Amino acid sequence: MSARSSKILLVGGGGREHALAWKLARSPLVDEVLVAPGNAGTAGEPHVRNVALAATDLDGLLQLARDENVALTVIGPEAPLVAGIVDRFRNAGLRCFGPRAIAAQLEGSKTFAKDFMTRHGIPTARHASFTELNPALAHVRRHGAPIVIKADGLAAGKGVVVALTLADAEQALHDMLGAHAFGDASRRVVIEEMLSGEEASFIVLSDGEHALPLASSQDHKRRDENDLGPNTGGMGAISPAQVVDARVEQRIMERVIQPVLHGMAAEGAPFIGFLYAGLMIDAQGNPNVIEFNVRMGDPETQPLLMRLQSDLVEMIEAALDGRLDRTEARWDPRPAVGVVLCAEGYPGAVRKGDLIKGLPDAEGTDQKLFHAGTRQRPDGSVETAGGRVLCACALGEDFRQARERAYALAASVHFDGGFLRRDIGHHALAAQGVGSRE
Repeated sequence: MSARSSKILLVGGGGREHALAWKLARSPLVDEVLVAPGNAGTAGEPHVRNVALAATDLDGLLQLARDENVALTVIGPEAPLVAGIVDRFRNAGLRCFGPRAIAAQLEGSKTFAKDFMTRHGIPTARHASFTELNPALAHVRRHGAPIVIKADGLAAGKGVVVALTLADAEQALHDMLGAHAFGDASRRVVIEEMLSGEEASFIVLSDGEHALPLASSQDHKRRDENDLGPNTGGMGAISPAQVVDARVEQRIMERVIQPVLHGMAAEGAPFIGFLYAGLMIDAQGNPNVIEFNVRMGDPETQPLLMRLQSDLVEMIEAALDGRLDRTEARWDPRPAVGVVLCAEGYPGAVRKGDLIKGLPDAEGTDQKLFHAGTRQRPDGSVETAGGRVLCACALGEDFRQARERAYALAASVHFDGGFLRRDIGHHALAAQGVGSRE
């Protein structure tokens, strides 16, 4: 094992970034991980230091990387990627992992992504885009419900409405195109058919030509049990996804991932970074793309990195150097479950500033509490500071044990108004013939 020798800058402050900081700091290649802005969880990690800079302060982040002699910068969230942070860093001669702004359009504009998939024969739902309310209303009235309405731009995972009735679809269009509920993100909407099947998240590292798949995972987007209620940024995740077997993974690589990489390169925008395909797997095991993200998922990252045994820094360096075809990822065979603890009101306006009680002083190797919307008070205590507050993760010999450990960890923590879903992993448990509720 080589000595720690360099600094990494990690941009972001959510649960994904806490997991990334924790994993990056465990590499023998790393002396220190700077996290901008970080949260109360990253503040307590060994070899990790928070820096009070916003993830979208591109000038400040570039200056920080220079001042601190940072060897590598890793971008967590989508907003700075779409804003062109990678272009800024690479043009300044600094190593930065993530797609340039032109490639980040895969997430930055759902219309761009849909048109790209059409050009390159990537399976996805039939769709149409609109910027005006009346034509959009006419479209949904012609096609009926159920139907899916999506804000075109970035909306923190919340700009999607699965309209089960025509009235729901019309209300969503009035909210997005009429009232601009998501600001600029909903000045254009994508309306698409509702796909049937089981959802899965499939994330790869890409060097622009080759892809290194990570373990599969499955998010739980809806707020309430039994996949009901409004869409959220994610209420919990498991890894692996039971629906993604070796046969399905091969189809995903051949029909989705490789066509994306070839298509982006052919259009002058080679994709380097984390590529996330949100998929619907039908009853025959065929993947259809729901959406693309150009970064790791949240909360999928948390259970994924609990299982990753390889050095994440080495994997990222291989991607930047074009060596992914000669790189492998090693995984703990045990499944992992992550349960998100949310603040009252989420995914709408949330209460903040509540004291978090019961945070563990130490955690075992099979359990980890990742922070998201948290901040430290001057006295060292921790309070809520966002909608998704914590993610309780655990490994287990099977899904049932992993789930029991994750929920036990979640139960040890309390803050006023907090809530969680109690059926995370219900698909996996059903596949094992086990009930999904506690």
